[in-house]
Amino acid sequence: MAEDIFQGYKGKALGVLRKFNVRVWGQTAIETTRGKFTGTVLPRSENDDDRHIVLKISTGYNIGIDIDTIKMMKETGFQKANYKIPEKEFPYSDHLPNVKLFGTGGTIASRLDYRTGAVIPAFSPGELYGAVPELADICNLTTEKLFAVFSENMGPAQYITLAKAIRKEISNGIDGIIIGHGTDTLHHTAAALSFMIQDSPIPIILVGSQRSSDRPSSDAALNLMHAVYAAGHGDIAETLVCMFGPTSDEYGFLHRGTRVRKMHSSYRSTFRTIGDIPVATVTRDEVKPIKENYNPRRKDRNVKILPYFNEKVTMLYYYPNMKPDIFNSLVDAGYKGIVIVGTGLGHVNKELYPAIEKATKKGVSIYMTLQTIWGYVHMFVYDTGRDMMAKGVIPAGNMLPEVAFIKLGWALGQTDDPVEVKRIMLSPINDEITEREPYNGYLVYQGGVPEVESFVKKFRK
Repeated sequence: MAEDIFQGYKGKALGVLRKFNVRVWGQTAIETTRGKFTGTVLPRSENDDDRHIVLKISTGYNIGIDIDTIKMMKETGFQKANYKIPEKEFPYSDHLPNVKLFGTGGTIASRLDYRTGAVIPAFSPGELYGAVPELADICNLTTEKLFAVFSENMGPAQYITLAKAIRKEISNGIDGIIIGHGTDTLHHTAAALSFMIQDSPIPIILVGSQRSSDRPSSDAALNLMHAVYAAGHGDIAETLVCMFGPTSDEYGFLHRGTRVRKMHSSYRSTFRTIGDIPVATVTRDEVKPIKENYNPRRKDRNVKILPYFNEKVTMLYYYPNMKPDIFNSLVDAGYKGIVIVGTGLGHVNKELYPAIEKATKKGVSIYMTLQTIWGYVHMFVYDTGRDMMAKGVIPAGNMLPEVAFIKLGWALGQTDDPVEVKRIMLSPINDEITEREPYNGYLVYQGGVPEVESFVKKFRK
């Protein structure tokens, strides 16, 4: 058989395929010492070992079969897979709202690259209709692919481009905007747009998915439908993150862009509102507010755009025995702002004090946030906190570390004056600092506790 039918296979694994006359994309029955398996033989990543055959089984998941366990393989059919989703022209309806989708990349617009085994941003936004035709029942969707990057490659240049593109669409009369975005740094972008776009008359919804579209448990389609409904029909005109609510498919949450955080690497319900409660729940036909205070949709086209960012800002996660040369090197490199993610109520070791004082005297703005994630910085409680404030460190209330980092870059993009930077940083724009956290703004379930187990069993599906 020709070599191209063994895509990515090499060494011993290639020998097994040749021995049983089985091709990549062949529907195959495999008998092993651990049982029988049926599915489609998939290409291997060129970076993988030569010890496994990869099989896509009927559930849609991929499994690796150790070649040393294989007793027999038999090809029962052959059909090369086509993972390209065709673009379709989105239908138009006079009675539906007009929504604009900006594509940036990420899992919600992705496909599986069998050369490397990785999920890559490859679907254009227009292809989303081909994948999720239900979107046409919710709105008139137009699309624009601004970027095609994983979210770790999003940064200030992309934030500014997005803010300007959103301003243009608002001026053109669009009813709502959604932004397809990778989940890893989605909350950073949400914070940036919350500061750069103020008093929007329409919803701006960031959406992603934890699991790629080729997986049966993918949340991509439902998240998209929820986001499109919130953008086109919802009354909450803010920068919001739309992702899964519970682990089931019942509804999604709309999280305020300044109070949301990704809390699990793979869980579909990974995004949580921290120190507060979500703004609303959303389904394919309803947005139901949870919070009473939100900015309502307006008919005017007025919006305030402040697309600024100074990239000489960093975030330092404090650890025991941190050395002052870290601060010194940042100052020498010309950094203008530092967000410390401190312990407890906002602490670092005393060895850092001279370096901190040196930095603030040179005009570097330094703000304290917390590793605990929930709660407030309280630097008046212990001498260490008061000593740091005397050296110029400014407590950032209950701002999340990532939000403080984004806001500091945004503030320094507007002024170099530390006094004005402080005014901007400590003036809440949309709940990045709150006067108090609600009683139900901190809920962390601990498995194994009887009362928690009893509660979880009522809802686990």
